[in-house]
Amino acid sequence: MAEATVSKKKKIRRGDYPYTVFKAMRNGDWITRLSFLIMGFGNIVRKQFVKGVSFLVLESIFIYFMIKNGASLLTDFFHLGGAEQEKVWNDAKGIFEYTQGDNSLLMLLYGVATVFIIFAFVCLWVFSVESAYRAQCLHDAGKKVPGFTDDIKSLFDKNLHMFLLPLPVLGIVVFTILPLVFMICMAFTNYSKLDSHTVLFNWVGLKNFAKILNFNDAVGSTFWSVLGWTLVWAVAATFTNYIFGMILAMVINRKGTRCKGVWRSIFMLSAAVPQFVSLLLMRTIFSQNGIVNTLLLNHHIIDNAIPFWSNATIARIMVIVINIWIGIPFTIMQVTGILQSIPEDIYEAAKVDGAGPVKIFFKITLPYMLFVTAPYLITTFAGNINNFNVIYLLSNGAPIPVGKTAGKTDLLVTWLYKLTVDNQYYNLGAVIGIMTFIVLAIVSLITYHNTTSYKDEEGFQ
Repeated sequence: MAEATVSKKKKIRRGDYPYTVFKAMRNGDWITRLSFLIMGFGNIVRKQFVKGVSFLVLESIFIYFMIKNGASLLTDFFHLGGAEQEKVWNDAKGIFEYTQGDNSLLMLLYGVATVFIIFAFVCLWVFSVESAYRAQCLHDAGKKVPGFTDDIKSLFDKNLHMFLLPLPVLGIVVFTILPLVFMICMAFTNYSKLDSHTVLFNWVGLKNFAKILNFNDAVGSTFWSVLGWTLVWAVAATFTNYIFGMILAMVINRKGTRCKGVWRSIFMLSAAVPQFVSLLLMRTIFSQNGIVNTLLLNHHIIDNAIPFWSNATIARIMVIVINIWIGIPFTIMQVTGILQSIPEDIYEAAKVDGAGPVKIFFKITLPYMLFVTAPYLITTFAGNINNFNVIYLLSNGAPIPVGKTAGKTDLLVTWLYKLTVDNQYYNLGAVIGIMTFIVLAIVSLITYHNTTSYKDEEGFQ
């Protein structure tokens, strides 16, 4: 069995593929090797005319693009321009005329797009060389080289993935990967309103990262302060929802509880209301002149209004408590299904052995719950780190600005929003985005690799 597994793994290694560029370079004939320069040449010679001509046309388009625009776009990408817009007086017309200057943002965007086009062409070139080598091997073996009709039929059979996947992959590249790479590149520039670098900016290397990580810098100290609160918030928001949701789910699920469906429906009512409506309503209720303060003052329970959103400690407690109210219904639904899947025989055996409710919970229910829901907890933790809605709609990051750009309840994601939208520090915002991803990836991967569901996948099966 072990030998079969090893043999199976060997079959899927790239080096064991029958047609690769390296094998084409080593074993290909002069026709295949000429296909390295003239894409589709080997296919055309071996009568795969449609495929060969397609490769040749695409290569011609790429070469034309690189000669006409691509080379200049790459050059602009490396220097990001420097010519400013100029105002020149025209004596004949009696007016000022403006000469167009460089736009570093467009140069960066077009440069990144050009790099992606080059990468796509390299992938196409690899595919064309492997196709030419495949045609050679079939020809030398005396087998039929598939024609255009055969290729079309294969796209609806064994190569169905090559027919269905390109369009979704193209969408992911254009609308997800390209913007991410563009943002990452922005982190290495001085693109911001500081010194008026919103139209023309340059590469600055790791200067922005050094600024963010420097404790003695105003932005750096703000980053570490916001990062600390972000981690505290994420842990508190994740585990309070999980613990209270699990307790309520167990209470509802117990045999003695009547009208279980009614109780579950009641808790789901808060989830049925759009979140932004609930959060804005809560913000109003707990405002300085809100219902809560008004009632407490009118009944002489307090002398002064409680500063729910102007006191840092109270504001942080409030966002956590309100998040519990919003998140518990979803946890109840998650946990209810898991509780119902635990075999009743295990509980009966534990009771026969003399175990009480507390011991049963810590020895049976909780381990089983953690085993099943560990990935869910990690995704919830990641979602809470990027939980823009709760913080922005409740407190807007208030109170008391930290370093003039962040508030005491701001998370990294809300601070990033303020840096870019309100303050136009786009380069620092890009750095914050990268740092948020790094923190989230490290914490999530380390946590997941240490969970029982990862180490002992079949432990509860």
